[in-house]
Amino acid sequence: MTANLPAAPSQDSSSRQALVMSTIAFTVCFAVWTIFSIIGVRIKQELGLSETEFGLLVGTPILTGSLVRMVLGVWTDRFGGRLVYTLTMLAAAVATFLLAFAHSYGQMLVAALGVGLAGGSFAVGVAYVSRFFPAGKQGTALGIFGVGNVGAAVTKFLAPLVLLAWGWQSVALIWTAALVVMAIVFWFTTNDDPVIRERRAGKAAPARSFWQEFAPLKNLQVWRFAFYYFFAFGAFVALSLWLPRYLIGVYGFGIATAGMIGAAYSIPASIFRAYGGVLSDRVGARTVLYWTFSVSAVATLVLSLPSADYVVRGISGPIQFHFEIGPLAFIAVACVLGFFMSLGKAAVYKHIPAYYPQSVGAVGGVVGMIGGLGGFILPIAFGALNDLTGVRSSCFMLLFLLVVSCLVWMHFSIRRMERAAALKTSSLSYAAE
Repeated sequence: MTANLPAAPSQDSSSRQALVMSTIAFTVCFAVWTIFSIIGVRIKQELGLSETEFGLLVGTPILTGSLVRMVLGVWTDRFGGRLVYTLTMLAAAVATFLLAFAHSYGQMLVAALGVGLAGGSFAVGVAYVSRFFPAGKQGTALGIFGVGNVGAAVTKFLAPLVLLAWGWQSVALIWTAALVVMAIVFWFTTNDDPVIRERRAGKAAPARSFWQEFAPLKNLQVWRFAFYYFFAFGAFVALSLWLPRYLIGVYGFGIATAGMIGAAYSIPASIFRAYGGVLSDRVGARTVLYWTFSVSAVATLVLSLPSADYVVRGISGPIQFHFEIGPLAFIAVACVLGFFMSLGKAAVYKHIPAYYPQSVGAVGGVVGMIGGLGGFILPIAFGALNDLTGVRSSCFMLLFLLVVSCLVWMHFSIRRMERAAALKTSSLSYAAE
């Protein structure tokens, strides 16, 4: 990707249009990407799936959407987001349509692989939108684009109503129609990005070779950013998929109520991503990540505490008492966790155009891929932990270990960079003398 071009006054309307339409399209894609968080519960009942099989089913679309992000990001750099975005939505629509006619577990897994293409739209949107804005506004722009994560809440609000009225197959068919309509609207209401237009006019250098696009991936820093996103985004997606099942199993809620509560988690984790982008522009992405990991560590530690009955040997005999996190406390802590995850997601992507302005597609794609893989791996791990330990809160124990690892790695990496910068400064001062 060539250098990001500042948006000229004549480009203001096309920049706004690209951002608005990309965000709406990403919302629709994300709603489709997380469709199994609701219909998967009914499918589990119909097919008698184990917890691990259920985790694999809801995680399979996340796998596809993760693995294709790097390639789609590079294709966007080379061919333009308008074309790649439209084709991605249409391909995902075909798979979602076929899902409605799947009957066996194997057929549903195959369809789920295709449904996952909708998740690849994130890498397309990041590379496409970032080209319309200068560096000082990219954090805010990409934060607004990331609000499309609210598509998870759309599915949790609406899919249970459709499912209870007409069945889970109708959910798949209606979500298919939404993708097709969105693809058509997006194609006719957006323009090619400034870099693509410059190339076509012969005013910009041609696209680099396919392998040159991946050169930055040899830097460990890229993979550190990816690990941050594995938690900030991957854990968000995993919890979006897992919370309805968790709430049904722990608190006995019905599927509609569990879906509404799951949406209460997803909405702040999505909408406030835009605020995370603004904060990253104002106070720095590094500071925002410190906030994210610190608060998330406390929240996951609290949520990981299992319900238990204790017996204390008192002076006058045994004293029994019961401990558990009630539903209201759980919802409150989960929403706090979602809020700070939203800030962290924006902060991670603020780093990418700042450090790698020539390779937003490739670097953003691989970071998004690893983050998306978190959304695939973690639900399976949650199900396996349930089967192995029999403790439902074990999923939050795993997230606590993950976020503490992110915090420790980031802190020591920053300290190492600060020491290197201080040493370089002192060497230059000595040379000047």
